Amino acid sequence: MKISVIGTGYVGLVTGTCLAESGSDVTCMDIDKKKIDLLNAGSVPIYEPGLEELIKRNVAHGRLRFTTDIRSAVKKADVVFIAVGTPPGEDGSADLKYVLGAARDIGAHLAGYTVVINKSTVPVGTGDKVRAAIAGKTKHKFDVVSNPEFLKEGAAIEDFMKPDRVVIGVDSPKAAALMQELYAPFVRTGKPILIMDVRSAEMTKYASNAMLATKISFINEMAVICASLGADIDNVRMGMGYDRRIGFEFLFPGVGYGGSCFPKDVKALVQTAKDHGVDAKVLRSVEAVNERQKTQLSNLVLKHFAEQGAKKTASLKMPLEGKMIAVWGLSFKPNTDDMREAPSVVIINRLLRAGASVRAHDPIAEHEARKIFKNRIGITQDGYDALRGADALAVVTEWNEFRKPDFQKIKKLMKKPVIFDGRNIYNQEELRKMGFTYYGIGRR
Repeated sequence: MKISVIGTGYVGLVTGTCLAESGSDVTCMDIDKKKIDLLNAGSVPIYEPGLEELIKRNVAHGRLRFTTDIRSAVKKADVVFIAVGTPPGEDGSADLKYVLGAARDIGAHLAGYTVVINKSTVPVGTGDKVRAAIAGKTKHKFDVVSNPEFLKEGAAIEDFMKPDRVVIGVDSPKAAALMQELYAPFVRTGKPILIMDVRSAEMTKYASNAMLATKISFINEMAVICASLGADIDNVRMGMGYDRRIGFEFLFPGVGYGGSCFPKDVKALVQTAKDHGVDAKVLRSVEAVNERQKTQLSNLVLKHFAEQGAKKTASLKMPLEGKMIAVWGLSFKPNTDDMREAPSVVIINRLLRAGASVRAHDPIAEHEARKIFKNRIGITQDGYDALRGADALAVVTEWNEFRKPDFQKIKKLMKKPVIFDGRNIYNQEELRKMGFTYYGIGRR
């Protein structure tokens, strides 16, 4: 099957590469010449474990290629994926200019019957707009399909190759048969291909992400309540999670969710509901709780140093003046360099405004952090280097290398052994026995 993917961002690049790995002939197209030149030179513009190796292998076998020429990409394709960005507008709604622009370009270059698959995350009803945009540019027959992605950054290859389910929104038996053929190699273990109408498929993506975001905000709300009542959220989480109706997934308290999906998709669904006369009260609360949660760790830092008498030596406007705070983890989650909507940005900016100096380390996201913070913070290539002379350590992202560090070494490097654990990854009793002052999220 000949496939073209319009857009070589995170979703487009993973989709194209995995389809090529299954034996399809894939062309990935993008208007960004620098990105295409980079890919053709053998480099990958995003970090995703395993992606670079897959790209190189499929390019070498002639199944995967990259181009800026949309005419050639569309003309020879049996199916064309739209995988361009849908950035949020000022009101939180998804901006469809790139999706509809891609649709018009596809329509202008169709050479025969083609299935156009919308892989971008879009509001309900976008399929109709895509269909109209293509129809305005061609007389050839085509079908529009909604095929939302469910890729977790850091595990996207596994998610695509071994999906929990494949959701296909379609109103044409011919297109449905082609989509089932396309995805057959990925569901050999019996996972379902769910055929439904286009609008339901579009809604499924938003509903799924909104549900996961809700679980995160719920457990974070419980953590705040636990802290105020003297209960321990880790015990509460265990007591909840063993209930099969609830489970443990996404039930980990922390500093809030970030990234390119949950924040954007929750806002977009709230706005879509509003546009159709529905007040999405639960989702508005999910969003509000998440924004509050991003301040919890810095609140603990401010409270600790206020209680330690820092306010006597620092100004009221700069209560952390003279304090060095080390930060471990900058990306919004492990195994990615993505810092979009990352809690670390909120936390560090609050520490800086309070007068603190910040020295940070992240295994992958250093280059993204430099773009965001410029020279306002120090960034080290080694986690222990960030600790030298620090008054406290704030753990923001739970990278594996932070889970079992050398605590004796940490204690020697720091000016004072104080840890603010934003992901509750450490045993607080053991650390306190070692002489650390420990703060977690919702811990006793």
